[in-house]
Amino acid sequence: MKDSFKHQGLRQKLVEVIKKKGIIDENVLNAIGNVPRHLFMDSGFLDHAYQDKPFPIAAGQTISQPFTVAYQTEKLKVKKGDKILEIGTGSGYQAAVLIEMGAKVYSIERQQALFKKTSKFLPKIGYHAKRLVFGDGYKGLQEDAPFDGIVVTAGAPYVPKPLLEQLKIGGRLVIPVGTDSQRMTVYTRTSEKEFDKEEFDYFRFVPLLEDKN
Repeated sequence: MKDSFKHQGLRQKLVEVIKKKGIIDENVLNAIGNVPRHLFMDSGFLDHAYQDKPFPIAAGQTISQPFTVAYQTEKLKVKKGDKILEIGTGSGYQAAVLIEMGAKVYSIERQQALFKKTSKFLPKIGYHAKRLVFGDGYKGLQEDAPFDGIVVTAGAPYVPKPLLEQLKIGGRLVIPVGTDSQRMTVYTRTSEKEFDKEEFDYFRFVPLLEDKN
């Protein structure tokens, strides 16, 4: 499937929608405007690819609402060359947005079917992560730590300690915390043992599951 002028036009409309909802980081908006989201969707949902809504993908997961992806990415404060760990690769859309912004992306997915599909798919459309891993996101990726930023793309009932430990000093963890609905929470590592915590808006994510499946 190609990325047509029509798709590009629809993406620019999506960028305008996200702007109106309060996203101001130009790098985030440009990335959303460049990543061909329709390629990440099952064929039955192609007509909906550039609506600001989440949609089902394989293994009972969803491709996040573009606004949510933009919101989390803006909170990460990504700079070109930053080393970013993503917990929950899913469709690969969030990873593609980060790669588009010049980040070095490491990503963990615990659903094997989804991991296999996305590992093949992302390079095929030109998005090369530093490392895609089949594993338990609660444990992070100690062997590749520390990270400039960590983004969790599923709702966590609590903040996994390994993720805080794997941040660089000055690094940021963006994580939706809660059970029924989740509050977007940002932890910034200010020293070896200290973290600043900021709480933002409420969202609804699929749960972050432990272990591998």
